[in-house]
Amino acid sequence: MSERLLHLLTYHSDEPMIFSSGLFLMVFLCFTFIYMLLQRTLTLRLLFVTAFSYYFYYKSSGLYFGLLAVVTLSDYIIARVLSVHRSKWLVALSLFIDLGLLGYFKYTNFFAGMWAQMVGSNFQPWDIFLPVGISFFTFQSMSYVIDVYRGDLKPLPSLLDYAFYVSFFPQLVAGPIVRARDFAPQIRKPLEITSQMFAQGCYFIAIGLFKKAVISDYISLNFVDRIFDNPSLYSGVENLLGVYGYTLQIYCDFSGYSDMAIGIALLLGFRFPMNFNAPYRSESITDFWRRWHISLSSWIRDYIYISLGGNRKGRVRQYVNLIITMLLGGLWHGASLNFVAWGGMHGVALALHKWTREHVFHHEKHYHSTGLRWLLSVLLTFHFVAFCWIFFRNHTFEASWTMITQIATNFHPELFEQVVTGYWIVFAMMLFGYVTHFVPDTFQARCVRVLEWGGVVLCALLITAVIYLVIQVKSSEIQPFIYFQF
Repeated sequence: MSERLLHLLTYHSDEPMIFSSGLFLMVFLCFTFIYMLLQRTLTLRLLFVTAFSYYFYYKSSGLYFGLLAVVTLSDYIIARVLSVHRSKWLVALSLFIDLGLLGYFKYTNFFAGMWAQMVGSNFQPWDIFLPVGISFFTFQSMSYVIDVYRGDLKPLPSLLDYAFYVSFFPQLVAGPIVRARDFAPQIRKPLEITSQMFAQGCYFIAIGLFKKAVISDYISLNFVDRIFDNPSLYSGVENLLGVYGYTLQIYCDFSGYSDMAIGIALLLGFRFPMNFNAPYRSESITDFWRRWHISLSSWIRDYIYISLGGNRKGRVRQYVNLIITMLLGGLWHGASLNFVAWGGMHGVALALHKWTREHVFHHEKHYHSTGLRWLLSVLLTFHFVAFCWIFFRNHTFEASWTMITQIATNFHPELFEQVVTGYWIVFAMMLFGYVTHFVPDTFQARCVRVLEWGGVVLCALLITAVIYLVIQVKSSEIQPFIYFQF
């Protein structure tokens, strides 16, 4: 028994602790019990949560939790010095440490391979482990230092406060990227979890768990992965359905994690900003990036796009800045030319949309279409985004081109009924996922009010029902969140 418990509580690369696992539920219940006992002792509570957050990261990446400590300590010290001695060199030092660590673990093989290809050398990738979520906590820490340098934020009063902020486990490994100016004021406030916060937290946890462990995992394992692993074996209609499936899968996977992170934070008395807002209802690519991964979109806008000059240096420069920003955003997602191409396509689309809006349609910045024009705009935006996901999901250009070729030249629409009948559960889940995507925002508020009315009992029943569904559809292997690799 003790050996089994020790095995569960120690790090194993093939068994990371994720929100949708039974292990996390067990550990989180124990954590919550102690957390509530410490509700009136602030310092002990902060120490306990920080220690647990480091353990949570250890269960995801082993001893690489030391990187989290290095980034935290260095940026805390730099920000403190910046508050009395404003120096660009100190900001450069922070960027060197943060981006240096990120660059080594994430991009060494990518750039070394490109260099080897240029000089005609044979390159074998080095065995470099990519710590889970390193992009998220380095970006979060970088934004803190930059905000202190810009004078937009005062340094946090203690190393404990800063360690608590950077390592807070709900958002540690896959976001959302929470800004210090939003989170810091909550750290030392008296712990208060209202009935509305509790109901909202349970709602987000239930919805996120359903999105990830029921919809995303099921359609991935039973259809999407098979298509993308070997697109040449399937007809064009199957490839197209696979693209539609992945478009829903990545949304349910990533927004599901964000929902659970927001819900868990609410149960602990903290509020995170929204990270997704029905992105497939977008009527333009600009609208899409206001709705998709909002914390990252706003981060690259504030710290890359604006730093490049934004829209302050003429229209041509603005379009160039948009493309460069999205190219870097693509590279942030992974060390692959596929990600760069994905980011580049989005950058060009953003520039084209801005140009056509201003010079062809002469629409105002916040213009919204209606009726048939809205429907056509949503369909066009959705299919452009889905097309770009082909390059995001595949590991090579060859695989992406094979999939596109199959759709364009080997479609076979007569197979549609056979495919849908053979995978009817998959497509029923896909239909449910897409239809509920268009449910009015007021529906969520009504659900939260019902849960608040029903209290702890109704919330517990909802969570139990979702866990039961997860058990019915889950596979024998843990399915990590897609964004763990970024």
